[in-house]
Amino acid sequence: MSLFIRLVGAVSKGCGMIAATLLLLAILVVCQMVVMRYFLNASTVWQTEFVVFSLVGTAFIGSPYVLLLKGHVNVDLLPLYLGHRARFALALLASGGGLLFCLVMAWTGYVLFHEALVNGWTTSTVWALPLWIPYLAMPFGIGLMALQYVADILALLGGHAMPFAMEAHNPFEGE
Repeated sequence: MSLFIRLVGAVSKGCGMIAATLLLLAILVVCQMVVMRYFLNASTVWQTEFVVFSLVGTAFIGSPYVLLLKGHVNVDLLPLYLGHRARFALALLASGGGLLFCLVMAWTGYVLFHEALVNGWTTSTVWALPLWIPYLAMPFGIGLMALQYVADILALLGGHAMPFAMEAHNPFEGE
């Protein structure tokens, strides 16, 4: 189980590197687009779509890494006031709900990706990018995020991680 958790963590870190690369590429393409439009007075064909699809891909593909770091938006007021057992149960419930949501989103994203691939969908611009390419980011990223949720649940159940990355004791006990 520990090997699985480490492997999924390594894959999630790889997703973070891919997302950072996509973000860097989007920044470079925006800079190139500014030079083309304003300094060379030339038109841009593919740059806007590339930037939009890169940023969307960054969000989907980077999500397993963000979950690995516990960087998603988290309201921890309730867990702070709960005892360890209730905090553990809440962490399992939240992770299970997140896993279920990710599985539904990954399946829906796969259906969208498959339809775009089979039907030959392209963007309606001059670039005519095959839409299966950007649509692949959703089932890929969200599917790996589901895998990260499985690793997080196993880490909780195996005692390798504390619920909500907090200490085992309640900081408000005894006040």
